[in-house]
Amino acid sequence: MQNVELNAIEILFDELSDVAFFVKDRDGRYLAANRTLVRRCGLRTKQEIVGKTVLEVHPRHLAQTYMAQDREVIEAGHTINKHLELHLYPNRRHGWCLTHKTPLRDDAGAIVGLVGTSHDLGLADDLHPVYRQIASIAQHIREHYREPLCLNQLAQDAGLPLARVERLFQRVFHYSPRQLLLQSRLDGALALIEADPARSIADIANDCGYSDHSAFSRQFKALTGMTPMQYRAQQQGERPQAPPSMASWPELRA
Repeated sequence: MQNVELNAIEILFDELSDVAFFVKDRDGRYLAANRTLVRRCGLRTKQEIVGKTVLEVHPRHLAQTYMAQDREVIEAGHTINKHLELHLYPNRRHGWCLTHKTPLRDDAGAIVGLVGTSHDLGLADDLHPVYRQIASIAQHIREHYREPLCLNQLAQDAGLPLARVERLFQRVFHYSPRQLLLQSRLDGALALIEADPARSIADIANDCGYSDHSAFSRQFKALTGMTPMQYRAQQQGERPQAPPSMASWPELRA
């Protein structure tokens, strides 16, 4: 990416005091950052962050989480969307934010780095401890979507009523826990379809938490506009497209 392009993007994000913007190369080194991220790291100038990794500018307990995310994006090509996590606010207090990260590709489609943002929610961790529970539930759904999941049980395990969990999900993510489960299962199915053209759709559906192949196909088509077979045919030799936004998704039966 040319420096002039990064500079133009930085200028836009420099005006957003509640959003941290960053670009990293394949080794996780910062190529660009806005002023908000510089302040979060306790630095004075952008020159002090460019070329460094998260381990060099963030507390280690936070940096290790960020590094794991970066590897998922760069090595697996995954997009991280609305990930609720702890970050540092400009006053250096721990607070909650929503992080987005997506791969950067060259003209040949190879991943050369990532670009991301973290949007402050204005919720300090010591004042809103319930957000740790919501983040834990969201992470559990993302990691265990292949298994039968009972949302009510997840809420009970977190010590929260399901109704409150659903309200907090809507407030933070603008979608429900069930929609997050559907997103996770769809993302898993898309990755398997793209990775192994010879694998049967029924096998993929089962591996992504669906015991009913026809229900999987109906949901897949409702959310992508195509059947799994049509999607596979379209993707042959083409770069995969992002699925539709969860904000527009119906509440389908998982």
